[in-house]
Amino acid sequence: MTLAFTHEEIFHRIECADGPGLIAYVVDKHDPMHAQEQDWHSHLRGQFFYVESGLLSVRTRSGSWTLPPQRVGWMPPGEMHTIRISGAMRGWGVFVAPHAAHGMPKETCVLSANELLRALVYRASGWTLEDTLKPEQERVLAVLMDEMRRAPIEPLHLSIPTDRRLNRIAHAVLERPHDSRSLEEWATWAGVSPRTISRLFRSETGCSFAQWRQQARLSRALERLAEGEPVANVADALGYASVSAFVAMFRRSYGLPPGRYFAAQAT
Repeated sequence: MTLAFTHEEIFHRIECADGPGLIAYVVDKHDPMHAQEQDWHSHLRGQFFYVESGLLSVRTRSGSWTLPPQRVGWMPPGEMHTIRISGAMRGWGVFVAPHAAHGMPKETCVLSANELLRALVYRASGWTLEDTLKPEQERVLAVLMDEMRRAPIEPLHLSIPTDRRLNRIAHAVLERPHDSRSLEEWATWAGVSPRTISRLFRSETGCSFAQWRQQARLSRALERLAEGEPVANVADALGYASVSAFVAMFRRSYGLPPGRYFAAQAT
């Protein structure tokens, strides 16, 4: 991790609302062999994540999202979450004071990134950690937040249904993404009718059960691919009937076959 100040200084300041409006840092971890996880926690400040290479998976009480390269993740102040880093990660993080986060989405989400955002954060990551920002630094913060507020939200969030029966099904699918039981079989397992599952999944997540399960599998596929697992192994582990079926689904969702996805995102 490349920093203009120590870890202790960062962790002290990010929990202080009256410190500098923005604290930025660059992450550069070269070990691709082991995923790193942080258990449930929250921060007083809002937080942005940006991934240049590797993969970041975030889970909140309301769902989860996977952050592939060239995207920005937004975490509102006080949001409980877990983080999992897969692969050799390079990117950056930004902690924003609550007053500076005004106008940002109230929920966690994934935003489109641009070169201006990247340049502004790298500029800010070299600042000395003072109690207040200088006037020129405040202007950088203002432009950065304007860009964040204008960034389009991308559909990479996987909502977790709140209904007790559907919540049970959703967590079972997340734990066993290879399980290919039909909607009717899951309904029997959870003690609910198939019609109720279909209706509640659409009302609580905005998609059908089949679409939700597909997105859950693709999110896990991204994690495994970022850790260097062969495409064939990933397809088998996630319950696809063949490698070609998995590749076709991945291409439809992300525009590239899995073997080229991370290489293309890193260029």
